[in-house]
Formats: sequence, structure tokens, C-alpha cells
Amino acid sequence: MQFIVNVMIFIIVIAVIVLALIFLFKDKGQSQHSVLRNYPVLGRVRYLAEKIGPELRQYLFANDTEGKPFSRNQYTNIVLAGKYNTRMSSFGTQRDYEEGFYIRNTMFPLQRNELHIDNSSMISTFVYTVDNERLFKRDEHRDRKDIDPYYLSSDNAVVLGKELAHPFKIKRLVGQSGMSYGALGGRAITALSQGLARAGTWMNTGEGGLSEYHLKGGGDIIFQIGPGLFGVRDKDGNFSDDKFVEMAQHKEVKAFELKLAQGAKTRGGHMEANKVTEEIAQIRNIEPYKTVNSPNRFEFINSPEDLLKFVDKIRQLGQKPVGFKIVVSKVEEIEKLVQTMIQLEIYPDFITVDGGEGGTGATFQELQDGVGLPLFTALPIVSGVLERYKVRDKMKIFASGKLITPDKVAIALGLGADLVNIARGMMISVGCIMSQQCHLNTCPVGVATTDPKKEKALIVEEKQYRVTNYITSLHEGLFNIAAAVGVKSPDEITSDHIVIKRKDGSIENIANYKLKLID
Repeated sequence: MQFIVNVMIFIIVIAVIVLALIFLFKDKGQSQHSVLRNYPVLGRVRYLAEKIGPELRQYLFANDTEGKPFSRNQYTNIVLAGKYNTRMSSFGTQRDYEEGFYIRNTMFPLQRNELHIDNSSMISTFVYTVDNERLFKRDEHRDRKDIDPYYLSSDNAVVLGKELAHPFKIKRLVGQSGMSYGALGGRAITALSQGLARAGTWMNTGEGGLSEYHLKGGGDIIFQIGPGLFGVRDKDGNFSDDKFVEMAQHKEVKAFELKLAQGAKTRGGHMEANKVTEEIAQIRNIEPYKTVNSPNRFEFINSPEDLLKFVDKIRQLGQKPVGFKIVVSKVEEIEKLVQTMIQLEIYPDFITVDGGEGGTGATFQELQDGVGLPLFTALPIVSGVLERYKVRDKMKIFASGKLITPDKVAIALGLGADLVNIARGMMISVGCIMSQQCHLNTCPVGVATTDPKKEKALIVEEKQYRVTNYITSLHEGLFNIAAAVGVKSPDEITSDHIVIKRKDGSIENIANYKLKLID
């Protein structure tokens, strides 16, 4: 036995010496890296530490509330809701009570039986239970369980396109934001489709067109049309009425969203060549294995008039609700848009407001970090201008941008949203570990990749239930907040239930805040 140990030690020592010599001669002779020329061994250690730095910070060194774009606490909240259908915590908040938005509770909250909840039909899902948790091992199992869905009542349901032949009635306040097949792999889209359908809410296709994976669950779909017109274009890349009508005839497609911009990228879409498989190219009607950049804007939309007339055209073609997605920066542009609506008497069925903090798409650093207002500034601008011109009741507002927990959703509702989209929270619910490799096709957990080997990590039969549990848990939390503020349903949360606490301890109501933003 001692002989074997000695041999292993000898082999390890020889291997280290050989590697050190390789690094010494190779690195001292190269001309790219100054550190390696002078310190070949220590330089390699430096690059190793640099490479694994994000993981070390995420799991070992960063505090629970420090991580970006999401803290460890925020990530854990999504995982707990998805696996265990719970949001329970104890021993007090870790939040720093700095300047920001707060929910105003009432002294006399409502009881559960006073709320307008539709729990008439249960949802069958799987929920995990921890049997034993030790330092290096966790024993847990999952059981099939019927859970309360926490749907809105029929009277509180949100309706898009009431006057159309095919209105979209929604008994959820939260659904999936636009994420394309191609940006996400087929297994991830399938798990989302099936999980969201079971939960009774919508998914947005993203601008990459409608794939068989979006249809797997048979749930409600919002078809997003980006400047590249993927899925509704002819072979020359022009908008096709026939292709659009073909998409509108899918019973699962409930509405259409024109994507002018999104928070992560105030530009056209981008996909690296290695993610453009033949299947994806066929869905989008583009060439396979070539990097695709869709235009910065729709080439035939140059003004509010063009936008609204196109909205009206495709709404009449499909007889289904149509809206558009924007990133907000200029109050005067929103005012011009609303004035044009009134002048033309054309109103979209909805506007999606995406904050600059939105971030699933591959984009450039300068656009991701520097362009567009954050959601909690942009949302009051849009709702405030609509209110000023007395047309707020003519359309609904979707909000998106890091709204991953019930309290953030409730604040968005109070600032003017009717509905909320979530993208990265949905990715985390199907296994995303925030490795930030979405644009490289190397996602280690099979979510943001079309590489078949990487995709094998994602088990659809397991992850779909986490999506269902996450959505259901979010809505239970929203009803808890509704009771705390004294309303019977979360869709009744308004600006009266939100307040801003300033650094000096003073408070400001949201009506004042809106006025300052749009004046």
C-alpha cells in the first residue's frame, strides 16, 4: 500500500514539474501577456483565479444580498418557490431600508375568505420535501400534490381586445416574457411551455418565431414580432400577410406583440452562428450557421403614425389583440405617441414597458448598462401620460424588468402595470445558475443552448413542475399582499398602496412622483 502511495506522489511531482517547465518555456516565449513572460507559473494561477472568480464570489464571498444581476437571496427565492412551492422565511429581513419603493399596509387587513380568489380547480404538480440535510448531502424526494392555483376571479380577469372576434381573457397577472427558441434550447422552451400551461398563464415566443416546443404545452401564447419579422416574413425578408394570418390561426396564439426594443438591447436581435441550427433557420426563414442580426427597427415603421397603422392592420387581419414593447427614455416621445393615438383613434390593446435592467438577450455592454430608464421610472411615465390624456382605460400595460418576487410585482402594479412579464426568473425555475454564458451556446445546465450534449442536463419532466410551482407561488404571494393593503384582489393594487421613502426619512406619494416625471 505504501509503495502505491509513493508511486502516486512521484507521478504527481513529475507532472507538476513537467507542467511548470512547459509553462516556463512556452509562456516566457510568447508576446501576448506581460505577466506570463515574467511570472509564468504565478501568472497561470492568476488567470485560473480570474476564470473561477464569478463562481467564488457567487457561492463563497459575496453576501446574500450583494450579487448582480440577482443576489443569492433573490435566486434562492425563485428556487424555493419552484421546488418546494414555498416562500417561507424567518428571523427578519436582510433588506437595507434605504431610499426606495415600499408597500403601504392597512391597519385592518382582509381575511382570506374576503379575497376574490378562484381556487375551484386544483393544480396537480410535484413538490419536493427535504428528508435530511447534512453538510455534504441532502436527501429529498418529490411527491405528487394538488395545490391551490390562486387564479383571479372571473370578475377580476384581465381582458385584451374586448371588441375583437378573439379577445384574450387572462386569470393570471404574471406570465413569461419573450424568450426565443434559439436563445433558449428546445428542452427549456418545452419545460416552460408545459409548466406555464399547467399553471394557466401565457408564454411569449420572443422574436424568433413559433416553434413546436412553444406548442408542446398547449397553453396561451403571445407571438412576438421583432424587426427581423421571423415567422411572418417571406423569402426576401418582407412582412407577409399570409404568413401572419397562418400564425393567427393557431388556437394557442392569443395575441401579438411588436418588439420595438427591450431593456437588454435597444437594438435588433442578435444570435451567434453556432446557435443558428438548420431547424432554427427554417423557423426564422434565414440561412443556417450564420450570425444573424435583425435590424435596429422595423424598416417600414418610422413614426408613431406608421406604428399605430401597422398595429391596426394586423389586428384586423388576425382579429386578435396587438400591442408593442418599448424601452422608455423620453417623455416627449411618449406624449407624441399618445397624441397620435387620439388623433388617429387607433389604440393598441397593450403596451409592454421593459426597463433598462431587463437582460436575457445577447447584447453589447454599452447598451446593456447605459441605455434606457429602469422600470420603476419608465412605468410611471407611460401610465402617467396615458392618465393625463384620459386614455389609460383604452389599453393595458405589461411591465418587465427583474420582477421576480411578489413584492416587486405588487410595486409594478401600483406604479401602473396591469400585467407582468418575467424572463430570467423563468430561466432560473428551469435550472439556470446565472453562469452568464447565454450568448456563447455553452450554458452548463442546458437552458440557453442548442447544443444537444449540453441540453441533456435539462430534464423536461422534472423542470416543468418547477415552473408551475413558481407561477402559483407568485400569485399566492400577490393575494397575501392584496390582503395586507386591504383590497380583495391584487389587480386592485394602485398607486395609493405604494409610497417612496427618501433618504431623509420623508415619504412621497406616487401621484406626486408621476407628476414630477412627466412635467
